[in-house]
Amino acid sequence: MPEHRRICVFTGSRSEYGHLFWLMKEVQSDPKLKLQILVSGSHLARDHGETWRRIAADGFLIDAKVDMKLESDEPVAVAKSMSLALSGCAEALDRLKPDIFVVLGDRYEALAAAEAALLLRIPTAHIHGGEASEGSFDDAIRHAITKLSHLHFTAAEPYRQRVIQMGEAPDRVFNVGAPGLDHLAHLKPASRAEFEAETGFKLGSQNLLVSYHPATLDDCSREQGVKSVLAALDRFPDAHVIFTKANADPGGRLINDQIEAWVTSNSKRAFCAPSLGQRLYLSAIELSHAIVGNSSSGLIEAPALGRPTVDIGTRQNGRLRAPSVIDCVDRTDAIAAAIRRALSGEMKEIADRRDSPYGSGGASAQIKKILASRSFGQLLEKRFAGTFQ
Repeated sequence: MPEHRRICVFTGSRSEYGHLFWLMKEVQSDPKLKLQILVSGSHLARDHGETWRRIAADGFLIDAKVDMKLESDEPVAVAKSMSLALSGCAEALDRLKPDIFVVLGDRYEALAAAEAALLLRIPTAHIHGGEASEGSFDDAIRHAITKLSHLHFTAAEPYRQRVIQMGEAPDRVFNVGAPGLDHLAHLKPASRAEFEAETGFKLGSQNLLVSYHPATLDDCSREQGVKSVLAALDRFPDAHVIFTKANADPGGRLINDQIEAWVTSNSKRAFCAPSLGQRLYLSAIELSHAIVGNSSSGLIEAPALGRPTVDIGTRQNGRLRAPSVIDCVDRTDAIAAAIRRALSGEMKEIADRRDSPYGSGGASAQIKKILASRSFGQLLEKRFAGTFQ
């Protein structure tokens, strides 16, 4: 084994990077470990903010970039982009030769990266496996990555049990909580004045943060869903609205176009950013009175920060929910009613309890400790653990 254990972390999107940030810092600061970073996906896309620059600005050396040519979000174009990710990640990993490869979540670019690692006989550690998001194809991708991986770090005990149910050996599956919550202990949120100065957007007496993405298994939601969200926001004319753009899934560009048009028509009270970065995004949650949309951050970060969430449609169906999360269908009346409830004194009291099924932080340090101490010698050899072997 080389003097420094090489741990290569893959990141393909702004949200995923946010969850990986403190693990990357933990590895970077350990003198016995060598951090390698492989960047791909929307990080390299201009219309998604070229967020690879944020990674570099955060003090990380990017060892490899794999451009997937995300020029369209149509299904065939996405499939072609995945092929570029597979070949590009294979070449990068062959050059970097890590001792273990780390991927997080359920993105299609992460699936391509995990496939490349498997073919190169590099063991993979998967974070946030065992979850369910039944309204999107991310659900199938997440489970596929689980079967391609050799170590597993889940965000809750029911998710650990699901990974074991899928035939993974229990001694390779660790419930560590959600690493994205580590920001709460490390980051000082921006004050209202700092947020306004850094974004150029003036907050109001009532603020909503909206993060809405395609529910990729529901064709009608791609267009009608965002229209319903925007129509519901029209019923709250005094609220100031902060949008983050949709991700690079099929239908994302359509959603972004409609959001940008609405922001243009409501420029005095609305603002849209391709990416706020973790500090400003978490600050936006704290400065908002409710989170609206279908992002996993509404289920993980928002409850831990004491803010109610309106979770719209099917995209996050199957995930564990805090008491401060309100579910509604993607129809204007239902969304508006859910927002009114989220803004009520009753929901504020519930959210103030900060109940979360995803732990209370410290996941990154636990993951790093296991990656630093675990023997990788036999990881590639897997048996189906369970009744049928």
